Amino acid sequence: MLTPPTAQEPATHEPTAQEPAAQEPATQEPTAQEPTPERAAAPREDGLKRTVRGCLVKVLIHRRDDRGMALEPHASRCVRAGEVHELVTTDHTDSAPGARIDRVGFLGFVELDRGGVIDRGDTVRIGGRTAGTVLGFDACHFPNHYNILIHADAPVTGADLELTPETPVSFEQTPPPHP
Repeated sequence: MLTPPTAQEPATHEPTAQEPAAQEPATQEPTAQEPTPERAAAPREDGLKRTVRGCLVKVLIHRRDDRGMALEPHASRCVRAGEVHELVTTDHTDSAPGARIDRVGFLGFVELDRGGVIDRGDTVRIGGRTAGTVLGFDACHFPNHYNILIHADAPVTGADLELTPETPVSFEQTPPPHP
């Protein structure tokens, strides 16, 4: 499963011979560089979540090789009931923040039935068939809608998959988190 990049540690200042070393408080928290038993075996942060469901409200039938979308740095997005978002397939695999996504196929727009969380790596099913996995999000049209980028073997369109309005769509947690 893809993971977001880790935050950079702040630079530390080493005292010079003219500067006295600062006293460390006795209750100082260990840094990420100093392993502790808790950090050495840190459990996954993600627990179980419900499947986000909706249905297609518009089918799209075009593709592009020069789209120029840019992946958001976020590995997940919270979504609300009634929101409409665009589904876009791509064969790109780079999930780094800002990664450029050019080769795309447009599937359509989905209206969500209830709120939830869509995560990078979720399995996307349309009409019961697997369309691919969530690669990430492009926010070039936000707040109107997100482009939800779906990694597939090849960019496909709504016409390629013979999609129709009202076709059920789901975003399923895959694989389930470990206990």
